[in-house]
Amino acid sequence: MSLLQSLIMGLVQGLTEFLPVSSSGHLVLANALLGIQTNTGILFEVMLHVGTLVSVIIVFRRDIFSMVKEFFAVIRDVSKGRGMRLKSSPHRMMTAMVIVATIPTGLIGILFNDFFEKAFSSTVIVSIMLLVTGVFLYAANTMKQGRKGPSEIKAKDAVIIGIFQGLAITPGISRSGSTIFAGLMRGFSRELATKFSFIMSIPAIIGAAVLEFSDLQGGSVSLDELSTMFAGTVAAVVAGTIAIKFLIGVLNRGKLNYFSYYCWLVGLTGLVTVFLSR
Repeated sequence: MSLLQSLIMGLVQGLTEFLPVSSSGHLVLANALLGIQTNTGILFEVMLHVGTLVSVIIVFRRDIFSMVKEFFAVIRDVSKGRGMRLKSSPHRMMTAMVIVATIPTGLIGILFNDFFEKAFSSTVIVSIMLLVTGVFLYAANTMKQGRKGPSEIKAKDAVIIGIFQGLAITPGISRSGSTIFAGLMRGFSRELATKFSFIMSIPAIIGAAVLEFSDLQGGSVSLDELSTMFAGTVAAVVAGTIAIKFLIGVLNRGKLNYFSYYCWLVGLTGLVTVFLSR
């Protein structure tokens, strides 16, 4: 894998991980177009996921820092017999609800892992799911502004959003697009829907990286290969940070429908390509 290929893969991962266009399908396509042949593929995927994780931490560092403090504060309160006191702080409630949302995501990933793996080899499934993503985005763009804030999040809200994140493991379904749609559907404000979507991606990204790392076979990696992959990881951090800030701006301007048109175009193109190849 050349330095240019690594940089391009990092840019693709960073942009499509957070823009609502499905990163999995775009990475597979980029891999095929670039003709990358490497025995460090899984390690590189782990590094790219770490890069996108860093992007979320950079953009939402203040919220994440407050949530980490509240997490340990909850442990302290429970140990002293005060209970969880979730409503004492918006960040404490956010922390609890992110944990709740992660549970259905993890269960879906474990129970339907075989289906998701098979879906990656089906252009038809990917194309149809891109059309579904387009519907989510278009619907989200037409929804009225919700008023629910962090302190008002219910466990039911978190579970529903977590289910949507779990379903987004299917290639072609955008994680950010589906979870933002679910948040708006539950009456979240646009700011909260966006923030909750990105922050809840942290455990999902960590989980994906751990699963990929567990599949990593033993073998040596040269210093040159490691340097090349690190460059791609840095590209993913930069691209991911830009993508998050860009999407926040798009949501605030009510222009999410532009991404729906893109997903419909790509999905229809995929279906037509499959039809013509038969």
